[in-house]
Amino acid sequence: MPKRLATLPLSDSLFGRFLVACMTLGFIALIATAAVAWWVSERNERYVAAVNHTYRVENMIGDVHRLVEQTETARRGFMLNPDPAFMTSFAEARSRLAPTLNTLARLTGDNAVQRRALATIRADLAQLARQHEASNALVRRGDTAAAVALFRVDTGVRVIRDLRRVFRGMLVEERRLLTLRDAEQRTGQRAFYVVLVVAVTLLILLALASLLTVLRYTRDLTQSRETLRALNDTLELQVTTRTADLSRANEEIQRFAYIVSHDLRSPLVNVMGFTAELSAATDAMAGLIDRAEATAPDIVTEDARLAVREDLPEAIGFIRASTQKMDRLINAILKLSREGRRTIAPEPLDVAALVDGIADTMHHRIVERDVTLTVARPIPAIVSDRLAIEQILSNLIENAVKYLKPGVPGEITVSGTAEGGRVILSVADNGRGIDPRDHARVFDLFRRSGAQDQPGEGIGLAHVRALAYRLGGTIDVASTLGEGATFRLNLPKTLTLRENAS
Repeated sequence: MPKRLATLPLSDSLFGRFLVACMTLGFIALIATAAVAWWVSERNERYVAAVNHTYRVENMIGDVHRLVEQTETARRGFMLNPDPAFMTSFAEARSRLAPTLNTLARLTGDNAVQRRALATIRADLAQLARQHEASNALVRRGDTAAAVALFRVDTGVRVIRDLRRVFRGMLVEERRLLTLRDAEQRTGQRAFYVVLVVAVTLLILLALASLLTVLRYTRDLTQSRETLRALNDTLELQVTTRTADLSRANEEIQRFAYIVSHDLRSPLVNVMGFTAELSAATDAMAGLIDRAEATAPDIVTEDARLAVREDLPEAIGFIRASTQKMDRLINAILKLSREGRRTIAPEPLDVAALVDGIADTMHHRIVERDVTLTVARPIPAIVSDRLAIEQILSNLIENAVKYLKPGVPGEITVSGTAEGGRVILSVADNGRGIDPRDHARVFDLFRRSGAQDQPGEGIGLAHVRALAYRLGGTIDVASTLGEGATFRLNLPKTLTLRENAS
């Protein structure tokens, strides 16, 4: 079963949906890759900033440590040799120590461990500063021995060792943070590489799937084109053959209709002739009954009187009505047969002018029925058979005039629109309308819709449809009972002899 399914042709809709899905997944993969790349870039920027911050903190720790050591070294040198240069070095280191320490505090303000270390440093430095001031004051007064003795008993050395421990702890903390940031950076890079590999793999798979699908679709399309080319090679011959067959069949149907109509007319003429003789005989018998009633009324029975004066005239009237209807039907069949044999002659037509001519021909009927006929100009010009178009429009307008809505003045509008290489002529009215169930059957021969209160045999619309087909067009109706009807005639803008022949 899978092998069989793989040979099924790929439809255009399935092909389009698959390519759209592949493109969508590809875009999603690219967007995901771009998002991860942006995320990694942001992390790298934060990492670089954090590393720079760590190095700066380490430098500040080193500067504070160096300045503390410098003050202690200057104090000791001043005690051993009261040279003013030592005090200058001491003063310079003391002046730079506070700003440097403040900078370190600002840089490490977000780290609780470093804040605690800085608190310890500040306390130790305050204690050390008091010892420095005391020993330096003794040296400046010239009591170096007292200063040395004070140095031996103060806690400055212990404080210096404590400060060194604290500085080492701060450096260790910064190195710990740097190690964590390195680990986070490596994790982010690994995630980026994983997403990149997945996205590239997905894109490669999608590209391969799309390529295979396109190749398959191209193969199917090539096969379809080859099949179509093969069909086209024989299409003209098939069309010619079938056209000839249809023409022969149409001629046979027309010939059959003509023969049948002609053969039906002969007995119909006989029936009509014998009906006339029966009518004349009935008149003679009626005269005889009149004389008999005048001279010998007893010999005339009531049944004979009714038969001669009522039953026979009524029966003859029915026979005449039926033969007249049969005659009209035969004439309609002969008309359709002759119309099928008539040669179509396309010529440029001004449809609006044709409608004006039809309106002039039907002027008396239109005025008598209180109908307003409007031609919605402009109507596109067409090239078609003049007589056929006149017959179609005349029939449609005559039906619109005939089937009015009781008590409502009739309004008929003839319009036309061009759609590509075709023209749609519309005849719309506000008459009594057609039941939607009868929209198709009204074009059948001898079929009518609604109340049969108007003369007609159900021939007109069938004739209209036959003419429309011969002109390469179609006709349909849109209508609802009580809301009028619109007949739409769809014709080629230019009727060619090829269309006519087909």
